[in-house]
Amino acid sequence: MRYVVLGAGAIGGVVGGRLFQAGRDVTLIARGAHLEVLQSRGLRMESPAGSDLLSCPAVGQPRQVDWRHDHVVLMAVKSQQTLAALVDLAAVVPPQTPIVCLQNGIANEPAALRLFRNVYGVWVACPASHLEPGVVQAWSAPVTGLLDIGRYPRGTDTTCVAVADDFRAATFSSNPVEEIRRWKHRKLLNNLANAIEAICGPHQGRGRLWDLVLAEGEAVLAAAGCETATADENRKRRGDLLQLGEIAGETHPGSSSWQSVHRGVGDIETDYLNGEIVLLGRIHGMPTPANELLQQLARDLIDNRLAPGELSSDAVLALLEPT
Repeated sequence: MRYVVLGAGAIGGVVGGRLFQAGRDVTLIARGAHLEVLQSRGLRMESPAGSDLLSCPAVGQPRQVDWRHDHVVLMAVKSQQTLAALVDLAAVVPPQTPIVCLQNGIANEPAALRLFRNVYGVWVACPASHLEPGVVQAWSAPVTGLLDIGRYPRGTDTTCVAVADDFRAATFSSNPVEEIRRWKHRKLLNNLANAIEAICGPHQGRGRLWDLVLAEGEAVLAAAGCETATADENRKRRGDLLQLGEIAGETHPGSSSWQSVHRGVGDIETDYLNGEIVLLGRIHGMPTPANELLQQLARDLIDNRLAPGELSSDAVLALLEPT
């Protein structure tokens, strides 16, 4: 199989880089200064085990790829960028091309199914970061992350097995799973804390505010009939596989949403995380004030180009629960 990674940021860069190190045919699609560095110097992959400079091919658009019958697309753009990316893909890629979504949220796979017939979801547990052009960081070693894959909306097939085999060869733990939506729903719940980190600062995603946000998410998914892997299943699958270390004396900086704000990219995927809970709550007549507030505060953070940590979790709670 040949892999095209659409969105070579933290997850896309780490997964693509590890696959390239494992001898797989990989092309990265990136943009801006990141693409310039990838093309001029290569991808620097940093981890607790050391640093490698990878001469992985990189382009700026899907039309610049020499598409073959055995290509697989690894979608790793943020959810708010998915629709535009799919339209670009559909202009040059046959509709039978496998589209593998390595993304947060639950809206990406249905969007891909509108244009492509072979869509796969991946449950991603991979501490990674991308804070400067040309550099990605994988914070766990020797296992880089967990990447379970299933055909969307359900089932497995030979592509699942082949991709999981390649992931395992590239230092990931990966299994084909029959009901990938259960695991994507659990990941959505876990990612509801991302907005808290973006607003309140790194590693501030737990506490009273998190409890309220999670409770709303669990209630709404249940009302919507979204079967979800349990927290206990999640803990058992993770086990002790992820062993986070230091890179140049630093520890994992924060969630993907925190990284977006820190890098000043001008957008954030909160509308597809907390906003997904708000959407489902509105559809099913259930109030979701905590998630709605985080969605608005995250948008304000981006619109006003504020830094992460502008509000404490207590300050957010005070807005939510005025005395």
